[in-house]
This record gives sequence, C-alpha cells and structure tokens, in this order.
Amino acid sequence: MTVQELLAAYATGERDFSGANLIGANLIGANLSEANFSEANFSGAYLIGANLSGADLSGANLSGANLSGANQDGVIR
Repeated sequence: MTVQELLAAYATGERDFSGANLIGANLIGANLSEANFSEANFSGAYLIGANLSGADLSGANLSGANLSGANQDGVIR
C-alpha cells in the first residue's frame, strides 16, 4: 500500500489498515486517528506530528520510526 492509497482510503472513511506495509512511509502531519494498524510495518517511517490518537498499533513494527511530536493519546499498543 502506498502512502497516497492509505490517505485516500482514510479520507473515504476506511479505518482498517491492519498488516499494512508502510516501511519508510512519509506520513508527516497525517491524520490517522482511530485507525487500525495492528500488525502493520512502520519500520523507518516518518510519523512526525501525525495524529495517531485512538489508533490501534498492537503488534505494529515501529523500529526506527520517527514519532516526534505525534499525538499518541489513547493509542493501543
């Protein structure tokens, strides 16, 4: 899944991105609140300033991901 596909699907109301391969994705400042990213691969991704409030990140690979300034309120790990 590309970043563009993810953001377009999110914009249309999709919230289930479990298992998505987002290695190295540039999601700086993206609104991804309440989305299901369980078992997704965010290794090396840029989530700087992203809104992840209420997102499900259980089992997600966040190794090397940059979460500086990301809103992680209510994130499920």
